[in-house]
Amino acid sequence: MSGLETLSHCRVCGSEDLELVLDLGEQPLADGLVASVDEARNAACYPLRLALCRPCHLLQLLEVPDPEILFGRGFPYFSSVTADLVRHAGELVEDIIKRQPLSADSLVVELASNDGYLLQHVRKHGIGVLGIDPAGGPANAAREAGIETLERFFDRSLGEELAESGRQADVVVANNVLAHVPDPVNFLEGVRTLLKPGGLVVMEVAWGRSLLVGRAFDTIYHEHHSYFTANSLCELFKRAGLAIEAIQPLRVHGGSLRIRARHEAGMDEPTEALIEREHREGLFHTVAWKTLADSLDGLRQELIEFLEDEKKRGQQLAAYGAAAKGAMLLNWAGLDSTPLAWVADANPHKQGRFIPGTDLEVVSPQRVEQDRPDRILLLPWNWAEEIARQQKSWTDGGGRFIVPLPEPHYL
Repeated sequence: MSGLETLSHCRVCGSEDLELVLDLGEQPLADGLVASVDEARNAACYPLRLALCRPCHLLQLLEVPDPEILFGRGFPYFSSVTADLVRHAGELVEDIIKRQPLSADSLVVELASNDGYLLQHVRKHGIGVLGIDPAGGPANAAREAGIETLERFFDRSLGEELAESGRQADVVVANNVLAHVPDPVNFLEGVRTLLKPGGLVVMEVAWGRSLLVGRAFDTIYHEHHSYFTANSLCELFKRAGLAIEAIQPLRVHGGSLRIRARHEAGMDEPTEALIEREHREGLFHTVAWKTLADSLDGLRQELIEFLEDEKKRGQQLAAYGAAAKGAMLLNWAGLDSTPLAWVADANPHKQGRFIPGTDLEVVSPQRVEQDRPDRILLLPWNWAEEIARQQKSWTDGGGRFIVPLPEPHYL
């Protein structure tokens, strides 16, 4: 298939010992919102198959579309739309400032800086900032907010270019981007070169454990090339010449890991204990992942029957959140306008467009108050608390959110 990379070896260790653990069939690009129903119904689909590398335990997709297809100028994700994510970014910045001496002469570089949602907090402290992001829309928004932003993909070559121009970083931040990188070793080698001696690297990634515990398979989509555990992260950073000093579990995004790394560092005891926990829970073995795969047909049927029962009771249904995970779940379950009237989303860049693979239009959250549906399928379940706060008037009036995972239930 044109524009599709088919993997023959592990992205981290190069091994050809990859075992298929989950096949989600052919799916459209989860962030590929389009302008019309016809385009949505005829959206290109690509294989979505997850494999485990036996030697280094990295979970990774076997087929990935070209990065320009995934993250081009039409990429619709703007971080600042989610207030709780902006708040989380501010708290992370305060933590960084406590750990790393910084001044007006320092430079904090964020990779996948999006619309400047995190660097705005750094700039408030009078510290120099530089954002790097390949997506034109968010990058333009950051520049309009006064944050210098390079509209480029980051890799080893760009890291070397910046270092040679005298723009080494005291801190490199890269949240929720490592999974999107086709060659994570190359990416981290660029980080190593970009980082000043004594500098700090801070990254956050989705924790592969949440796939098992929360059955969060909807986070598997083409933009995510890899799915990490603490153990596989240690192998990755080691190969790139960076030393992990700590890995901290977080609740954000339904279960994430925050990594702190340097050119040289010793790993703390909690991180070693975390790796032991992953081992006990079977995250390094194909059996656990195949068990998840075996459970999904039953989960799909549960969700469809849950919504059908609501319709039989005369309830009017809609959905909330045109997030990538939402598009993934809608296509996997075969849900369209038959049970769901529309999908509301607060991001104005998504409104008026259509979910690929379906006939569902993305509308403004104002439709919740206008149409007053009885039940709303909550697709970005990782931001359930924020969305529930925003829609308190609707829930106070009797509306109820349906959360699809780990099994269908009311919020």
